[in-house]
Amino acid sequence: MNQILDTRRTTSSPLQRVAFVQACWHRDIVDRAREGFLDGLAEKGLAADLVDIVEVPGVFEIPLQAQRLAKTGRYGAIAASGFVVDGGIYRHEFVSTAVIDGLMRVQLDTGVPVLSAVLTPIRFHEHEEHRTFFREHFRVKGRELAEACHAVLALNETVG
Repeated sequence: MNQILDTRRTTSSPLQRVAFVQACWHRDIVDRAREGFLDGLAEKGLAADLVDIVEVPGVFEIPLQAQRLAKTGRYGAIAASGFVVDGGIYRHEFVSTAVIDGLMRVQLDTGVPVLSAVLTPIRFHEHEEHRTFFREHFRVKGRELAEACHAVLALNETVG
């Protein structure tokens, strides 16, 4: 079952390639998810050169890029990460719902699994204690995203 993730293979099938779409808002935090994701996939045997990184300004732009990537037929899975914070105006819940609903629609419309580490904390304040906590939290979530990605890539091979 892990054969599809064997890095010794010299060619890659479309089911081996993965796209990682990352919002750049709060980049110092969201970058940690990407790092955790790449580390987690490497531990599972998927080489970093099989992962395409796509950066977008904010989370709202993630679903469209995920859809465009899925429609290429080049990817076995698409992972997304972003950070939606409560800026004091009741907007973050609408944004996070729109993004998650959009990602679900992409995977249902295209048949390409779309995995999410787009997170919306209840409270986030711009001070070092929260920034430090969420940097580590995003690293953990990136690794969890890699676990899920590895599982769906294996499932892709068995289910077709």
